[in-house]
Amino acid sequence: MVLDPRELRNGFGRFATGVTVVTCANDLGQPRGATVNAFTAVSLDPALCQVTLTRRSRTCTYLDGAPFVVNVLAADQLGTALHFAGRPQKPEPEWAQGTTAPILVGCAATISCRPWRTYDGGDHLIVIGEVDDLEITDAEPLLFFAGQFRELAARPTGVHWNGSIDCPESGWFDATTVFTPLRAHQPAAS
Repeated sequence: MVLDPRELRNGFGRFATGVTVVTCANDLGQPRGATVNAFTAVSLDPALCQVTLTRRSRTCTYLDGAPFVVNVLAADQLGTALHFAGRPQKPEPEWAQGTTAPILVGCAATISCRPWRTYDGGDHLIVIGEVDDLEITDAEPLLFFAGQFRELAARPTGVHWNGSIDCPESGWFDATTVFTPLRAHQPAAS
């Protein structure tokens, strides 16, 4: 059976992911990066993570046996995602030196890795790194779903109560009701 590539992409796109930029240094020591949403934790012991990059990515050519960083983008870093996806932005993202490779400033998290293994992934390269250092912030992550960038949203409250007589806003009792026991609880006699 031959699958339609657009339909396959649409099916894969139903899985919401975070957005990362994988960064490393080129042969001249200059920072390079590529926007990647194919990222996953692999193992806690040893600490391993995986990124999958298209073989057409220039950054992919620099990752063979090289340290790299998975920069988990924050919700306010859409421009950074676009910049490293081939749509240059002004001002350019800000760089800093990480423990293993260049990192991007302002991310929700940075995961610095040493090379572990690389595998053939068809038109992609599967790169597994051993986590060497981790920095986490309180920033909300940038998300990708159904071909669009997204942000986390708070789940609406009270939705599950709609239509219920137990709803605090419209049921028998409101949120200010205080319940008083009819009699004090007596422990059972032994």
